[in-house]
Amino acid sequence: MLERFFRLDEHGTTVQREVIAGVTTFMTMAYIIVVNPQILAKAGMNQAALTTATALAAMLATLIMALYARLPFGLAPGMGINAFFAYTIVLQMGFSWQIALTAVFFEGIIFLLLTLFNIREAIVNSIPINIKHAVSVGIGLFIALIGLNSAGIVVTGKSVAAGGGLSGNILKLGEVGDPAALTAWIGLVVTGVLLALRIKGALLIGIVATTLIGIPFGVTRLPDNMQFVSAPPSLEPLFLKVQPGQIFSSDLLVVLFTLLFVDMFSAVGTLIGVGAKAGMLDEYGRFPRAKQALFADAAGTTMGSLLGTSTITTYVESAAGIAEGGRTGFTALVIALLFGLSLFLSPLFLIIPEAATAPALILVGFFMITPIKAIDFNDYTEALPAFLTIVIMPLTYSIAEGVVFGILSFVFLKLFTNRAKEVPWLIYILAAVFIFRFIIQ
Repeated sequence: MLERFFRLDEHGTTVQREVIAGVTTFMTMAYIIVVNPQILAKAGMNQAALTTATALAAMLATLIMALYARLPFGLAPGMGINAFFAYTIVLQMGFSWQIALTAVFFEGIIFLLLTLFNIREAIVNSIPINIKHAVSVGIGLFIALIGLNSAGIVVTGKSVAAGGGLSGNILKLGEVGDPAALTAWIGLVVTGVLLALRIKGALLIGIVATTLIGIPFGVTRLPDNMQFVSAPPSLEPLFLKVQPGQIFSSDLLVVLFTLLFVDMFSAVGTLIGVGAKAGMLDEYGRFPRAKQALFADAAGTTMGSLLGTSTITTYVESAAGIAEGGRTGFTALVIALLFGLSLFLSPLFLIIPEAATAPALILVGFFMITPIKAIDFNDYTEALPAFLTIVIMPLTYSIAEGVVFGILSFVFLKLFTNRAKEVPWLIYILAAVFIFRFIIQ
């Protein structure tokens, strides 16, 4: 029945391949179960309840992706946007976490309306094909940087000098002899060998193998007494704490706009980039079932705010499952079920160190750069925006900013070379929105 529902044969995949893909994606994004509560707790929220809210929101949103969109993507509270929630909205601007959740709730409602009227789908389809290919490449570099940084192989070297300026490198090589970095290096070689030998499930096997390799290095820490919980922590401290009547203030409207902007183009960029790598775009560069996929993250954000967590988004780590052959919602179904299990089996999943998932992310970054071959480098009005899209993503640690600079440069280059007719009207609107966003910052 599952094979018929997800049309596995039609997509050239199997149950086994989809399961491996789902497990692989989950293992590369399971860190969110720990990291999201740690970040949002800075805003004064109950950390134990946040653990439940994070896993439950991820499970529900990914289930929608699996059963409605039938696409192989995992969803969870987004990194970066959760830090904006805690450190900017609450700690810096002084709003309560309840008001911040209210902004997230309205963001979800607006996204649902934009999706219902096909506006978000139109945005996805209007982005020029060369920028779509560039988004995939930029995400590849972005994912690789996440992996290298999480293992300590590459670290940020920027620091504030005595005179107030910046000194040092933006990025620099970490301590390659550090146990975590050494474990990741060994894991990268092991996983690379498995890939070269065409071993099925190479990324998943590599994660497990690297976790085991990390034990003698002290990187993988096995608990003395691993206990699984009979029931997850209560949601009561966070459940239904939104306050709709408090949203209408000028400061919070700016916050809402920022949330909308970042999530809109992070989600769009992820769908385009990962979809391009998976061969999901049609001959015109359009993403099939984009509306259903965007509905999943909009519904997830709305539900997540009611459960007590920040914005839900499609995870770029889904590319790990794509690399393992995941092509349908069956992959997402496996991810959702594992998030459900994590409510009770979190000690098992949480022993996997970042050094063990880093090799998988680095290699997924390698897989993601192949669409660079499809970019037209002979036309500078196409090539330069593609280049900016690619480099801005890892350097700003933001998929959204890469999309912004790619589109803005595309519009200006076409305008000033008398090729304005080549720009879709919706792209002009997006460019105006981006400029307005820079003005109000």
